[in-house]
Amino acid sequence: MFSSSIISIDKDALAHNLKFIRSLIDKNVRFSSVVKGNAYGHGLEAFVALALENDVNHFSVYNADEAYRVKMITQDMADVMIMGYMSDEALYWAIEEGVSFYIFSIERLNKTLEIAKMLNKKALIHLEVETGMNRTGLEVHEFDIALDILKKQKEYLYFQGLCTHFAGAENIANFVRITEQKRCFYEFKSIAESAGLKPEFHHTCCSAAAVRFPEMHLDLVRIGIMQFGLWPSKEIFIEYLKDKKFKESPLKRLLSWKSTIMSFKKVDMGEYVGYGSSYLALKDMTIAIVPIGYAHGFTRSLSNQGRALVGGQRVPVIGMVNMNCLALNVNDLENLKVGDEVVLIGEQGNQTISIASFSEISAQVNYELLTRLPSDIPRILE
Repeated sequence: MFSSSIISIDKDALAHNLKFIRSLIDKNVRFSSVVKGNAYGHGLEAFVALALENDVNHFSVYNADEAYRVKMITQDMADVMIMGYMSDEALYWAIEEGVSFYIFSIERLNKTLEIAKMLNKKALIHLEVETGMNRTGLEVHEFDIALDILKKQKEYLYFQGLCTHFAGAENIANFVRITEQKRCFYEFKSIAESAGLKPEFHHTCCSAAAVRFPEMHLDLVRIGIMQFGLWPSKEIFIEYLKDKKFKESPLKRLLSWKSTIMSFKKVDMGEYVGYGSSYLALKDMTIAIVPIGYAHGFTRSLSNQGRALVGGQRVPVIGMVNMNCLALNVNDLENLKVGDEVVLIGEQGNQTISIASFSEISAQVNYELLTRLPSDIPRILE
């Protein structure tokens, strides 16, 4: 209500992006909307509610806290899958609520079985296998043990999915590594089938892999960054465009970030601006103070580097970005006043600051920039 900035989410852009994503996958392949990291900074509650309006019925999250928040919005209108951390208490809740989750260790599988028996309910599990990412996943010898447990405990364990994650599908340099991962995954699939076990879903693809390896769409794809109008990397964008007649992105950015001018300051030639001596005024100048700083996700690496839009013009950030404010050089602009709009990401007039340009200047990838936007900045739907 009293925030120093607002993040806007474009409803029409999401509908457009989802239509494009669905055009990439077969109608029999299930689409899972990945909303971890506060829906990639877009606001989990606001985004999930909007996704539901666009007929999204499956969401992937990292932990049980995110799953709980999604369930509060979706109720029984969508399935939820947890891909990462869960405490024992979270396992209990997930089994009780019919939330599916990854199994990547025998310890977690045994604890799941114990709780499922206690509740007399069937746990919905996805066996994540180690194919070369070397993060989480069952090794071959563990997979054999897991399959044996599943065969003996079908009353309490439902083998909903077999999955893995590719190690950097957005980069062609990882092609050989991912080719080996694909081979390994099919070996695990064959082992499961030989044991007489076939899950409801096989899934491997994130956004990058969904574009680069369509043969690996299988039964379900887990799409994150592309929903929000961003490509996983320039390489993936270029690869998509290479056989297309029109060389424009079919994705539209959802997020805009705006603040206002808080005050003005006259600075004399020879004086420094802000902390330290990083910016010296080489002439008399007017600066505008904006109530946004690194506490709000505007990183300190944008000191004397960042840009914002004011009065329809692109203006530079000068001096050090503070915890709660920054300074803009507005010396060449006229008729500005306190309360005027400042665009940090988005459009003003015929000027645009994209998420990509913002993140390149700050040496952050899109994912990092977005997920660092604090959850207490209001998200509004437009």
